[in-house]
Amino acid sequence: MKTFEELGVAEPLRKAVEELGFEQPMPIQERVIPRLLGDANDIVALAQTGTGKTAAFGLPVLQRVDPDRKATQALILSPTRELCLQIAGDLADFSKYLPGIKVIPVYGGSSIESQIRALRAGAQVIVATPGRLIDLIKRKVVKLDAVSTVVLDEADEMLNMGFLDSIDEILAHVPEERKMLLFSATMPKDILRIAKKYMKDYEEIVVGSRNEGASTVRHIYHLVKAQDKYLALKRVVDNCPGVYGIVFCRTRRDTQEIADNLIRDGYNAEALHGDLSQQQRDIVMKKFRDRVVTLLVATDVAARGLDVSDLTHVINYGLPEDVAVYTHRSGRTGRAGKTGVSVAIIHQREQGRLREIERIIGKKFERLPVPSPEHIIEKQLYNLADRLERVKVNEDEISRYLPGISRKLEWLSEEDLLKRVISLEFNRLLEYYKNVPDIDFIDVKPRREKEPRATKGERPATEAEKDRRSAPAGMARIYINVGKRDGFYAGNLIDMLNKLVQGKRVDVGRIDLMPAYSLFDVRKSDARKVVGALTGAEFYGKRIHSEIADPERDYSKLSDKRRKKK
Repeated sequence: MKTFEELGVAEPLRKAVEELGFEQPMPIQERVIPRLLGDANDIVALAQTGTGKTAAFGLPVLQRVDPDRKATQALILSPTRELCLQIAGDLADFSKYLPGIKVIPVYGGSSIESQIRALRAGAQVIVATPGRLIDLIKRKVVKLDAVSTVVLDEADEMLNMGFLDSIDEILAHVPEERKMLLFSATMPKDILRIAKKYMKDYEEIVVGSRNEGASTVRHIYHLVKAQDKYLALKRVVDNCPGVYGIVFCRTRRDTQEIADNLIRDGYNAEALHGDLSQQQRDIVMKKFRDRVVTLLVATDVAARGLDVSDLTHVINYGLPEDVAVYTHRSGRTGRAGKTGVSVAIIHQREQGRLREIERIIGKKFERLPVPSPEHIIEKQLYNLADRLERVKVNEDEISRYLPGISRKLEWLSEEDLLKRVISLEFNRLLEYYKNVPDIDFIDVKPRREKEPRATKGERPATEAEKDRRSAPAGMARIYINVGKRDGFYAGNLIDMLNKLVQGKRVDVGRIDLMPAYSLFDVRKSDARKVVGALTGAEFYGKRIHSEIADPERDYSKLSDKRRKKK
C-alpha cells in the first residue's frame, strides 16, 4: 500500500490529514488521487458511502487550487444540504495549513444574504446544492468561468431527486475544458448517460463491484409476522445496549408513528421525514449527532446525504423497492474500515425482495432468531456490569458521603446490595419481558396428525383452526365478534384497546382476522381486563362480544349464529 506522499499529496495537506488520524490511503483514495493530480481523463468512480470518497477528490482539488487567485476554481455539487455541509467541513479541515484558500458551502434552507456576503469576499472552492447554486448564478453572485474541476458527489442520489435539468443548467456556465469527476454508490444506467453527455474519454474506477454492499457490513434478517414487526424492533434495540443507528421506514406516516411509539416506550428516538421544517430537521440532526438521540427513525428521502460517524446499526423496518436504496442504507454503517450491522425485519411476503437484494449486492443475509428475553436481559446485565467497572469514581468528592451511606446500608449483604442495584436498573425490563411469547415466524408447516372421527353432521377442526385458537405460553387468546367482513382490521383493534383499556398499554401478540370474527393474543395477566373493556363496546353500530378463547370451540359457528340472530 502506498503512502499519501507516494500518491503525490503535498506536505501541508499530509500534515492536516495525519492530524485527523489518516494513516494510510484507502483504496478509492489510492486510485483517484494520482489520476486527479495528473493529466488523466475524467473519472467515474463507483464507491460506497464511508470509503473515503471526500478525501479522494478533496485533497487533489485543494492541491490544484491557486490560492493567489480569488476566482472560483473548483465546484463540488451534492444532493443535500447535510452532505454539502459535511464536504465543506472536511475540505476546511484538509486545508488547515493552506492559507489563502477559502471553501464556501451554499445550500437552501439558510440565509441567502449571508452566503452572498461570503461569496463576494471570494471563494476558490464552492460546495453547493443545485437549487441554491442556480439561484446565486441568476443573481450574478457566482461566476463559474474559471472553474477547472467539477465534482458530482452521490450522483445517483441527485438523479433520484430529479436534479438532472439543474445539472444541465449549471454545467452550461462551466468551461468545456475542465476536469470532471462523478462519484456514485450505485451505477444505474442514467449515471452512464450523464458520463457520456458531460465527460470526455472518462475512466471508470470501481472499488468493490457494481451495487455491491460494503464488505465491513454484516447483513442479517429476522422473519416475523407483519403485526410483530414493532415488537421485533424493540427486541433488536434492547439486545444492543450501545445501539446508535437509523431505523429506515418507507412512508412518512410509518416513520412518525414508530418514532412516537419508541419515545412512548422510553427510547431516545426522533423522527426525520419530509413533513418537518428545515429548522426542525436541524434540531433533530444536532440531537442525533450529539447522541442525545440514539435512534433516528427516517424515510430514505429525508436521510439522503446524512453523514454521521460510528453508526452501529442500520435497521430496515421496511425493505425498499429499489436495491440501490438498500445499498445506500446499509452503507451508512461499517464506514472508514469499521464494522457495522444492517438488520432487516421482514414478514413472509418480503422474502422474495430480500433474495433479490442478496443477488444484486452479492451478499448473503443471515437469518437469525429474534433476540429472546433471556438473551436480552443477559446482555443488558453484562452491559451494566461493564459500566460499573468503567465508571470514573471521584474519590475526593464522594468519600465525604460514604460513612453515612455505609451506616444506612450496613444491614445489607454484598449479594443483597448487588441484587438491589440490578433491580433498580432492570425492574421495568424484567417486568416487560416476563412471559412474553416467541415471535419468530415458523415457516415450516407442522406435520398433520390423524384426526379423530367426527360425529355425524360435524366437520373436525383442521390443524390450522386448532392452532389459531391456542395461545403460546404466558399468553391468552381473546375472541371478538367482529372481523374483516365488518371492516375490522389490526389497526382498529389496537385503536380500541388504546381507547378502552385503562392503565398501562396492552401489548398485543399474534392477531388472526377472520371474515366474521377475530382472535388475538395478550398477556394472561391482561386477559380479563381486555375482555371486560371490549364487551359491550360498539364498532360502527355493532355491539361487541369478547371472551377468553376456548381452543376446542368453533368460533366460526358462534359468529354465524350471532350474525343470524342480528
